[in-house]
Amino acid sequence: MAAFSFENSRGTTYFLHGRSRKVASGKTVTLYFFAKKAGKGQVAEIPEGYKVKESGRTGLPILKKKSGLFGWF
Repeated sequence: MAAFSFENSRGTTYFLHGRSRKVASGKTVTLYFFAKKAGKGQVAEIPEGYKVKESGRTGLPILKKKSGLFGWF
């Protein structure tokens, strides 16, 4: 399986990863993060309802929930 990759404006490629954790309420949630190397927990595609944005200050990719009534924005 190939990991989802994102190249930022500075030319650095990052790969999307996910880890499942049980939170205090007892629910299991998946935490998503980007890393420079593809490794354990790599994710093939962006989860539905999310988009990738780049931090203007650091250039790091960030996974954000889509906003708007239909998630078009």
